[in-house]
Amino acid sequence: MQDKIEEIYQKLIAHETEITNLRKGYMVLNERYSVALSSLRTLTIRSSEAAKRACTAAQKASFAAAKCSEAAIKAADRSVIEAAESAAEAARASAEAAMEAAAASAAAAAAAAAAVAQQAEEASLQASEEAAAATKRATEAAHEAVKMSMAAADAVKSAKSNT
Repeated sequence: MQDKIEEIYQKLIAHETEITNLRKGYMVLNERYSVALSSLRTLTIRSSEAAKRACTAAQKASFAAAKCSEAAIKAADRSVIEAAESAAEAARASAEAAMEAAAASAAAAAAAAAAVAQQAEEASLQASEEAAAATKRATEAAHEAVKMSMAAADAVKSAKSNT
């Protein structure tokens, strides 16, 4: 009987040791999870911010393309072909910048979406949605910039054919 009690006692000690080790492991795992979650939250917020800034850059490039297009058209009306060509080239470059900004915005939105996939937090979901909306606006700005660039090129072409 004494042997059985001793055996039960040894098993209890083994279980207690195992529970203590599991508790320590859980605490380490929980700490690592908290650090990872914090990192993902930061990534999501920064990705969203990058998307918003890329959107702003695309909108400004689109505005620059519109102004360049306007300058090209006005210069073409006065038969200042070289100035019109330069303005059309600037409009094309602005359109390219807008497209790059839209691509950057899309990449940032994808990063935010990936972070959301890793963590189901309301703040991350909201940041991802904001990044997606910024990407949409950046793409629209890039589209407008391309249209303005094409208008500038058409104005130059028309001016050249009139000379």
